[in-house]
Amino acid sequence: MKGARQKKDLKLFLDQKADLYNQVSFINDDPVSIPHRFTRKQDIEIAGFFAAIFSWGNRATIINKSRELLNLMDNAPYDFCLQHTAIDLKKILAFKHRTFNATDLLYFIDFFAMHYRKHPSLEPAFTHSMNPGDPTVENGLAGFYEYFFSLTDIPARTRKHIASPAKNSSCKRINMYLRWMVRSDERGVDFGIWKNISPAQLICPLDVHVIRVARQLGILQRAVPDWQAALELTAFLRTLDKEDPVKYDFALFGTGVMENKSPHLA
Repeated sequence: MKGARQKKDLKLFLDQKADLYNQVSFINDDPVSIPHRFTRKQDIEIAGFFAAIFSWGNRATIINKSRELLNLMDNAPYDFCLQHTAIDLKKILAFKHRTFNATDLLYFIDFFAMHYRKHPSLEPAFTHSMNPGDPTVENGLAGFYEYFFSLTDIPARTRKHIASPAKNSSCKRINMYLRWMVRSDERGVDFGIWKNISPAQLICPLDVHVIRVARQLGILQRAVPDWQAALELTAFLRTLDKEDPVKYDFALFGTGVMENKSPHLA
């Protein structure tokens, strides 16, 4: 996308699409509906984390499997993680979502139990490795990976479920989760319950629909959908809105999944 006029047209297009899809009506058919079932901060954080980690494949399946897990946790994930008994754990052993199984789930629960006994929010798990003035959440994501896997007896298989920019992953699911927790506006989709990470530091989640639409619009050139591609796309989005670049996730994802056709500027 070259030229001031073309960029102006593109910004207008993406602003209109972001406005169209960043609406309460978006919630019901999206995994973000899972944390919206709760009002307590810790329940929102834990339910949202599982929904984000489960987010690959069909959205309806993601939502259904997230609901299934939460039902097994008596729809009180925070209480379950901190107060579960051996009998409680036994009833979740049959849970499975694609490659995520009970071994992974038990480790996740152990991590949440460890963390929430020390902190009232999951936010410090990301911010403890960030430095003042960090332009992005990259250090936070890398630090979270190391912290998440700081317990003893880590199942080797579980590591694949948490991405890190240190491994050059695009970190799509974690970036989506951070969007939910950090962004704050009057639209009611994202929660904005974390205050120590700025929306300006967020990185756009590289969902397959986002990648396709971004390439069709000429704002993503990198062929490999890795961390560098996520940085490339977000760097462009910052030229449109430096304070809230990831609001355009709604535009790119919405256009891709809802309209399912090549985008055309008005």
